[in-house]
Amino acid sequence: MNISYNWLKELIDLDLSPEETAAALTRVGLAVEGIHQHGDDFVLDIDLTSNRPDCLSHRGVCRELGAITGKPYGVERHIIGQVDTSADAVPFPSVLAPEIVRIDAPDLCHRFTSRIIKGVTIGPSPKWLAARLEAIGERAINNVADITNYVMHELGQPMHAFDLDKLTDGRIIVRRARDGEKIRTLDEIDRTLDSSMLAICDAQKPVAVAGIMGGFESAICNQTTNVFLEVAYFNRESIRGTSRKLNLTTEASYRFERGVDIENLHRASDRAASLICELADGTASDIIDVYPTQPEQIKVRAASLSNAVTRLTGLSVADERCKNILAALGIFGGEFPGDGGQSGLFVAPTWRHDIAIEADLVEEVARHAGYENIAVELPPAFEAGAYQPSEPRKKSIRNSLVGLGFDEAVSYSFIETEFDEMFEPVPDFLNEGLAERYVTLRDSVIEGAVRMRPTLVPGLLSAVRHNFNQQRKNLRLFEIGKAFAAMGEKGSLPDEREILSLVVTGGEMESGRAKPTRALDFYDAKGAVEAAFGAVGCLADFIPEEIKHLQKGQSAAIYSGTRRIGSVGKIKREIADYYKFKQPVYVAEIDLQAVFENAGAQSAYHPLSKFPGVVRDLTLSVNRSVSFADIRKTVLKAGSDFCTDMAYVGVYVDEAAEDISLTVRLEYRRDDRTLVEEEVEAVHARIIASLEKNLNIRQKM
Repeated sequence: MNISYNWLKELIDLDLSPEETAAALTRVGLAVEGIHQHGDDFVLDIDLTSNRPDCLSHRGVCRELGAITGKPYGVERHIIGQVDTSADAVPFPSVLAPEIVRIDAPDLCHRFTSRIIKGVTIGPSPKWLAARLEAIGERAINNVADITNYVMHELGQPMHAFDLDKLTDGRIIVRRARDGEKIRTLDEIDRTLDSSMLAICDAQKPVAVAGIMGGFESAICNQTTNVFLEVAYFNRESIRGTSRKLNLTTEASYRFERGVDIENLHRASDRAASLICELADGTASDIIDVYPTQPEQIKVRAASLSNAVTRLTGLSVADERCKNILAALGIFGGEFPGDGGQSGLFVAPTWRHDIAIEADLVEEVARHAGYENIAVELPPAFEAGAYQPSEPRKKSIRNSLVGLGFDEAVSYSFIETEFDEMFEPVPDFLNEGLAERYVTLRDSVIEGAVRMRPTLVPGLLSAVRHNFNQQRKNLRLFEIGKAFAAMGEKGSLPDEREILSLVVTGGEMESGRAKPTRALDFYDAKGAVEAAFGAVGCLADFIPEEIKHLQKGQSAAIYSGTRRIGSVGKIKREIADYYKFKQPVYVAEIDLQAVFENAGAQSAYHPLSKFPGVVRDLTLSVNRSVSFADIRKTVLKAGSDFCTDMAYVGVYVDEAAEDISLTVRLEYRRDDRTLVEEEVEAVHARIIASLEKNLNIRQKM
């Protein structure tokens, strides 16, 4: 924002140079980014934060300079002209009928003042006025338009002048626009309005987009003789929304959407009317003031402001000086009627929309007491931070999966409602008895994604689809993140659960080979889950069960003791078709909270045998209902003499057959000597017999 140094000097007795003025303003938070000379004037380029609209004018900057220098700023004495509305001076009714202005949307227009100025002569502005506007970057148009711009930069209040004779019935109605209603604005662009926007209308049509830009058809022109002057206060959110929708930002909208002073309207109207009467030979009526929505007085409690300043900033400022600084900024303290005689109450002025709590008062004192006066002290010693107990375990799981070739993914925490019935979250998470089990977003940042995720699987599958589209077909991905479920009591925070999800698809790639050596399958996903459990010492069993989103016959529930804590399996065909997958995809999802509650089992280590072992592959015909865990348990029990391990090798599934072909690898070894063939054959035969007797499993030759 550009501020004229000469203009400031008219409003306050300023004995600082332009450079000193810039430095002083910067110290109190009004950062001056540059100074440039314009004729005999100097222009300060001030970078204001959005919470300081009170300084979007020369009057506001003078207020800050007054607090800095201790000198009174004679704004009212210098700039407020007198408007003679006596019967002798005004040849038409000087007190206008109140019904000339009607507000139909008091929630969007809190106050509307107006006056009529007749007999004006439109022409170029005097040189001093045009030069002052040009110095701050404004283009001179004509005397009336320039005066409204001048007063806006002087007092911070936007205003608009209409050609009175172009207003149907000479009346103004402030109302919501109708959907599809059109107006041609001053920039000669036709704009379409809707019912969320506020319009200034005459008896028939919109003549201005409230707070943003006037209409072309009611604009001041060289033939204008009678002016209708509008000075109003509009709802900030309404102006901001309209400006965004129309993609139209103006000096007026910039101020209105940040907040102007609702009690400044009379002052601004008087100033503009007096200048129009002086520079355009007009005669002004008295003011009409329609004030349907008065602001609530903001009072801030600060019993000991000095202590609050010290507590929050470290500055030592006496109570009396605190009050003097605030008073210079228009923030007065004391006891107020209706407050029970409480002392230490401060009233936020109507031009300060950013004063609401004690810390805001402290900030004002600190700005003017000087941040540079805060003593530099070493902070007190703090105890070293520590991880949450679950963090080292999550790190172990991550390291384990990364070691298996997995990449970590991060997906959005919200999903579409269509996934509600598609996926089955981890057990005991969603409250089945609730009418609304899911956490629904009030305002979604992604179109269609209105639920907080109860499962991480949809996000991982979206990542798989993205990779497939990029021709990356061999994937191992995992994600550790929060899932969300609604709680029973209304207004209570959602239940958040730490979840591990992983996905495998494609083939096993070996170094130096162009193509996968084998396809990844259910057992790769299961093995990854076992590795994650092993990293934290959690014991689990995999039991074949039907899971909503997994294919029957290739799915298993994961149990820790009697508690089901997750699932693993192949994505069912319907979901694969939804994501347009052309190859099998296997997923697992585990409740990490349950895993950590059952973690801590110690791994047992045995010394390596000095003697060679014997390896035998065994291909079995297994009914689909038999679990791998039962097979392993039977094998190791029957071969307990020296069958030390059973590992999965491969499986062949004929969809039409009841049984599957499973190949496992058995290892035989003794710690005290080398095995002989006869011993191995005997135990091997005993294992085959036990499998057939206990599980009805036959060896395939």
